[in-house]
Amino acid sequence: MRDAGLPVSLWGGDSNPTCLITALLRTAARQPQAIAVVDGVDRFTYAELLRWAQSLAALLDEQGVATGDPVAVTGERGAPTIAAMLATGLLGAVYVPLDPAYPELRLKYMLQDSGAKVLLHSGPDPALSDSPVPLPIPAFDSLSVADEVVVFQPPATCDPDTAFYIIYTSGSTGWPKGVAIPHGCLDNMVEWQASHSPRRDLRTAQFAPLNFDVYFQEVLGTLRGGGTVVVVPERLRRDPVGLLAWLMEHRVERMFLPYVALQMLAIVAEATPDLAGIQLIEVNTAGEQLVATKQIRAMFRRLPGARLVNHYGQSESAMVSSHILPADPDEWPALPPIGVPLPGCELLIDPEDEESPDVGELLVAGSPVSLGYTHRPELNAERFVTVAPTPHGHTRVFRTGDLVRIQDGVVQFMSRLDSDVKIRGYRVNLTEIDVHLLSRPGVEAAACVVVEASTGTRTLRAAVTASEEGPPPDWHAIFAYLSEVLPEASLPLSLTVLPYLPRTPSGKTDRDAVAALIVEDIRNR
Repeated sequence: MRDAGLPVSLWGGDSNPTCLITALLRTAARQPQAIAVVDGVDRFTYAELLRWAQSLAALLDEQGVATGDPVAVTGERGAPTIAAMLATGLLGAVYVPLDPAYPELRLKYMLQDSGAKVLLHSGPDPALSDSPVPLPIPAFDSLSVADEVVVFQPPATCDPDTAFYIIYTSGSTGWPKGVAIPHGCLDNMVEWQASHSPRRDLRTAQFAPLNFDVYFQEVLGTLRGGGTVVVVPERLRRDPVGLLAWLMEHRVERMFLPYVALQMLAIVAEATPDLAGIQLIEVNTAGEQLVATKQIRAMFRRLPGARLVNHYGQSESAMVSSHILPADPDEWPALPPIGVPLPGCELLIDPEDEESPDVGELLVAGSPVSLGYTHRPELNAERFVTVAPTPHGHTRVFRTGDLVRIQDGVVQFMSRLDSDVKIRGYRVNLTEIDVHLLSRPGVEAAACVVVEASTGTRTLRAAVTASEEGPPPDWHAIFAYLSEVLPEASLPLSLTVLPYLPRTPSGKTDRDAVAALIVEDIRNR
């Protein structure tokens, strides 16, 4: 990065958000009997949810938890874990979510690394023998819930520089790394989400896992606006047929989905004659490059009251930018941009070539930037860097590792830099190949990956799943088409038809797992 400063800057405008805890208390006081959470057959009003959270905050206080202390929470997604998250916020403690589906060793590491003072759990005792947390593990499913709201003024909760949660993301060492998100970041995102949607009080599906940053956007963005959080049953998160029916039954108006899950839902919608029961007015997608496939376009043509919004951010800089796609799906580009910055956010470019200042690594400054990684000073120095004052006075920026282009004030994602795919010296965009694969007859889902041989040779390989209707994917016809639209270095050497494409816990395509299946298929031929 050049010391002289960064010439390209996009500013999202000034922001002065209200503390989300203060805002939630006001909402509960204004509409105490409105439904805050629907969890299966259970319904919880705002009064009941806040009373539950305050009871848990009192329990934590009895355990000696003070402002700034990490509190680990594990259990299935649902009303109990939402109440526990709010309880830590009310007390001014730091929420540390632990997905019970994670392996025991991984959970132990996260507990130890976070320094959690206590572990709250919902449901059966967690599979954590010899837990590193010294205090007892209280269960909180059976706490009594009263109708009235008890006024509770949390100490020091609204300091924008104090952590609200620590979330763990994959690390290059093989062990996850914790990212501390401050109030200033979360308050800003939550207030933006509540005001950005077509209506503040939307019925919103809670789809994301506990350890995914979109979880906070779903839950807190909805409660901030006075809406209703409707918890998606776990069995439906990977069942698009059941999910579509569930959306109709529960009159869901807003949802947040990774691109892969959205694509699968669109495929099911294509085979569903009547979508009149769907009440969606906003679908938000994030986590990986959105591809405007023919199925997604077709679904939104049949949902004229719904809009599609592409979000961008990382665990280290939650919710950076947003782009609302045009009302007419025929006007959508194949790869929609990631849009414009949120209020309080400044985006900058560190150009690869000074003659092209609008293309380079995306840097984030302002409200979205986290406090950094826990116990990782060397990594913090590498990713959270100091620069000369930006046009809006920021001196601390986060290096995203994403290559982008800014054109007409809008950001277009191009590729990852820290896992740059190069074949024989040529940069290759895997998503570009995915888009072309998805356009071919018989292809339902697609992923291009890099397979590295023991000799160090890197080759491109493709995997697809076949549509239930029509002829199976024809590799020779697909390769002939790819040869017409892609440079030689971007052509995959083989095509593997898989029954499904593996996903990460957050719902993204797991390219490493796809590559492993391709290698196994090649060996078995």
